[in-house]
Amino acid sequence: MSEAGLVARMAESVAALPADEWDALDPSGNPFTRHAFLAALEGSESVGEGTGWSPAPLVIEDGGRLVAALPAYLKGHSQGEYVFDHAWADAWHRAGGRYYPKLQVAVPFTPAAGPRVLTRSPELAPHLLRFAERFAQANDLSSIHATFVEAAQVPLFEAAGWLVRHDIQFHWENRGYRSFDDFLDDLASRKRRAIRKERRAAQAGVEIRRLSGSDIRPEHWDAFWVFYQDTGSRKWGRPYLTRRAFDLMGETMAEAIVLVMAFDAGRPIAGALNFAGPDALYGRYWGCVEDRRFLHFELCYYQAIDEAIERGLSRVEAGAQGQHKIARGYGPVQTTSAHWIADPGFRAAVADFLEREREGVAVDAEWLSARTPFRKG
Repeated sequence: MSEAGLVARMAESVAALPADEWDALDPSGNPFTRHAFLAALEGSESVGEGTGWSPAPLVIEDGGRLVAALPAYLKGHSQGEYVFDHAWADAWHRAGGRYYPKLQVAVPFTPAAGPRVLTRSPELAPHLLRFAERFAQANDLSSIHATFVEAAQVPLFEAAGWLVRHDIQFHWENRGYRSFDDFLDDLASRKRRAIRKERRAAQAGVEIRRLSGSDIRPEHWDAFWVFYQDTGSRKWGRPYLTRRAFDLMGETMAEAIVLVMAFDAGRPIAGALNFAGPDALYGRYWGCVEDRRFLHFELCYYQAIDEAIERGLSRVEAGAQGQHKIARGYGPVQTTSAHWIADPGFRAAVADFLEREREGVAVDAEWLSARTPFRKG
């Protein structure tokens, strides 16, 4: 396709594109849209043949230079997305349609909001989305799904006529805190005492370290891989990431990684993996080989808050789901996805469903907001 002197195409992979040109498209510094992160998923075979995630980045080039891109994948299933459309797939199959493959505009296995239209030239965004639609039509794809779209980019998809879907996550907000105790002072006294009790119990008999950059050594990744396998096997049947993924991320973006580990007499027993952006810390994976009371909360939530305060970050995003996060100071935040449906009748049915679902999500968000542990009044 050629439009206004520009060339749009599907690239073979993110790794096949120049890293400097790709990263220049996203000045936000989001760790998950970085070339290093997406290329690590490809290079480790966490995505690719046999995974149901086939890299299909859609790009626009000007004179051979990358000027816009969608991180996109051809999907053969609906796993690893955290925005559930299994019911849509079932309905379309019952109607005689073929739901898969679909096109997923997303960061695989990563329920963190970020830019999905990557370009420093806003006028290219409509061209890129229109190209995605034409690509889907030409390849007889049922739908396109852009998941965890950052709020600033939602209007781009709305203007293109895509359907908008809402959900809820739980984030911690830094209100200018100087320390963890400063944060606790904002909470109701009963909640404050409960968190202090949890932290004392979790820290008893263990040493907790936060590792980043060159402090993360191969033995730490070896230990974390064991933790991750246990959690992945229980949650998803098999872990999404391969062992090689952690090595590649450690080699290419260690400065953006915060690995929190607990040791008992020098032996690693639990860990939580976080990624740091310019303004947020993103909690991603957790696992353990020993079940210690409250250790999950300590490593995943409280240590993340400590790290965010030390770095002066505005928030901690703790991943998908989990109302138990509210009691730990994480409040409900709306997340957004955008969906293009090829068949007009199917689109109308999905639109009706989403309208009712958004109403329910809004009610849930209001109910949850009233139950945060912060002092009232």
